[in-house]
Amino acid sequence: MTLDEIKQILPTLPESPGCYKYLDDEGRVIYVGKAKNLRKRVSSYFQKDLPNAKTKLLVRQIKQIEYVVVETESDALILENALIKEHQPRYNILLKDGKTYPEIIVKNEPFPRVLVERRASRDGSLRFGPYPSVQMARATLAMIQDIYPIRTCSLDLSPQKILDGRYKECLQYHIKRCKAPCIGAQARADYDANIREIVSLLRGDLSTVIELYREEMLRLAEELRFEEAQVYKERLEHLEQYQVKHTVAPHHIHNVDVFSFDRDDRSIYVNYLHISQGMVNKAQTVEYKAQLDETDEELLASMILELRRRFDSRAREIILPFVLDWELSGVIITVPQRGDKKRLLELSERNVRQYRVDKYKQAERLNPDQRMMQTLGELKELLSLDRLPLHIECFDNSNIQGSSPVAACIVFRRAVPSKKDYRKYHIRSVEGADDYASMREVASRRYGKMQQEGGGIPDLILVDGGKGQMGVVQEVLQELGLDIPVAGLAKDERHQTSELLCGLSMRSVPVRHQSPTFRLLEQIQSEVHRFAISFHRDVRSRGQVASKLDYVRGIGPKTKDQLLASFKSVKRLSEASESELALIVGAKKARLIYEALHVEQ
Repeated sequence: MTLDEIKQILPTLPESPGCYKYLDDEGRVIYVGKAKNLRKRVSSYFQKDLPNAKTKLLVRQIKQIEYVVVETESDALILENALIKEHQPRYNILLKDGKTYPEIIVKNEPFPRVLVERRASRDGSLRFGPYPSVQMARATLAMIQDIYPIRTCSLDLSPQKILDGRYKECLQYHIKRCKAPCIGAQARADYDANIREIVSLLRGDLSTVIELYREEMLRLAEELRFEEAQVYKERLEHLEQYQVKHTVAPHHIHNVDVFSFDRDDRSIYVNYLHISQGMVNKAQTVEYKAQLDETDEELLASMILELRRRFDSRAREIILPFVLDWELSGVIITVPQRGDKKRLLELSERNVRQYRVDKYKQAERLNPDQRMMQTLGELKELLSLDRLPLHIECFDNSNIQGSSPVAACIVFRRAVPSKKDYRKYHIRSVEGADDYASMREVASRRYGKMQQEGGGIPDLILVDGGKGQMGVVQEVLQELGLDIPVAGLAKDERHQTSELLCGLSMRSVPVRHQSPTFRLLEQIQSEVHRFAISFHRDVRSRGQVASKLDYVRGIGPKTKDQLLASFKSVKRLSEASESELALIVGAKKARLIYEALHVEQ
């Protein structure tokens, strides 16, 4: 895409947390970033005033934007790290040197230590995380050390060295934060039991600890030991923060592929995520043209094989949204109903839906004519028209119990309002509230004049009303010898567009609600109603002000016209000061008019 095309699609990006990738003209990832709001963050790169030369150079090389939507900003931060590690983008300077997010490690050793590390060695130690910040990891470790008296030293506690008495107890033992396994004061079984509880806690089983902390906090508060209670309150807050997921998936979900599926009338969409060590390190949504004779199951099965081949995936487990009558040698197929794998599937499904919706929005912005032609083409088929309704006119009447009757005609050209062609009509020949007679007068005046002057007749006439209004317009056109299709827009009891009527038989045509065609008809009906109502209010208001001026001695029709012409609206005339009126009609008349318009009721 060109820079202008990219700027056009920016308003279609989702306002959700996620990661974005910038690709160059060869399809290489040149930058990866995270965002709390994807639309705002990505749009900030395409402003006029960019902060530095590096950013300007980056923007000039962007030819494509891809993004992955996630649940939280913390998820986006973790995913960003994985994507940077995977792609090593040229313009990412942070984290490119191998730095990574911290993890909590339970060491594989006698009397295991529990540590915070950034580069955990692969020696069989248990790893938990990664954590979005080192502060969160250290707070979690401090919480564990507060609860369990585990060692913090780096001594080699092999059984023989403990028996040899090589070590002495340290300060941690004397302040009761360690039971001194180094001198044999704590049995291996007791220490390992603590480690098992710590592992359980790190895997998310926090309910017991949270309840213990809450009871201790309340007990201390009742004893008026508020400073100690505050310590437990802060620990509780750390626990509750930790309880919220801070990884895209748990660490033990490793080497897993996730696929989700969506489709429309023309295309099929498949999202692919690859999970490694609890993190998404590959993400892609692809589109295929739909084949009429293939089921969803057959299509998804063939796409799984193609995507696994494309990304050289050797995952031993595949997560899918529905069961396939299909097997892949050496691979477990899972259709999760709950839990962490279900959340991964939901993340994939969210991305595939987002891709389909954004594709429609972007296509409409990049090629509005294509969208317009599709919408008008559907309307042409619904109404069995001979040609596309590129020129549509719509009528509506407005009055209150027959007073100040008016009508309005709006014009849509190529599915867009053409406001310079809008027309207002004062009803001349009708007394009282008679919508049919008013519609007859307006249609006769509009198309009689158009016939005389040789103006371009519309491709379709829409009437804001039911069969009666439609029949009147059709009669007028027959009398004038004009062959113009007429359709009616009927409303329900809530005054909303509910039915499309067409043809001489005035048959009801079903239109899918929320389809582009329905939205166009709804827009036309709302616009003609707005235009007619605003015109009627203005006429009625002018009449009310003019009637007040009728009783002012010395104020005649010319003065009233002069005032309305100068102030443009009745509201401005009513709000004008006496000095402003004097500039138009002189001080004497201004005084009379001001008093007439501002007399206390």
